[in-house]
Amino acid sequence: MKPPGRDASEAPWLTAASLANAGMILEGHRRTWGSPLLALRPGSPARLQGQELFATATVVLAHDGSDDPRLIYANRAALALWRRDWPTMVGLPSRLTAEPAERQGRAGALAEALRQGGIAGYGGIRIDSEGRRFRIAGTRLWSLRDGKGKTCGQAACFASWWWI
Repeated sequence: MKPPGRDASEAPWLTAASLANAGMILEGHRRTWGSPLLALRPGSPARLQGQELFATATVVLAHDGSDDPRLIYANRAALALWRRDWPTMVGLPSRLTAEPAERQGRAGALAEALRQGGIAGYGGIRIDSEGRRFRIAGTRLWSLRDGKGKTCGQAACFASWWWI
């Protein structure tokens, strides 16, 4: 039996909720940085945006705006880097993407990005699902806004990382 509201064969990053999150990520990046995250024509269909965001080589993640934020989006590059599949990555408390010693610095950067709307050039150490550590650099962090303009989460993207 298929889950309600979803074709059982549908990729999880192409569900209505995931496509809405992808749209917020892309719009938030454009609004914050003045340039698109992806080279898509303005007005591209949501499904195409969702497919392209999932497939891009740039690591893209987003979490909700709760007190202990949970991941609401991770593209293929993020899933591969953290060595997780969609069901184990999306819904994970985002703090768990970093080892305990790194979480305070990560939280400080997220708070600064929230105050400013976005920050660029962030770096830090992260940990994959098997405990392997890696450093990220040149990260952009920005706020996500819902249809009413209310901040409802944050997103991050980076292309530079290495194992340590």
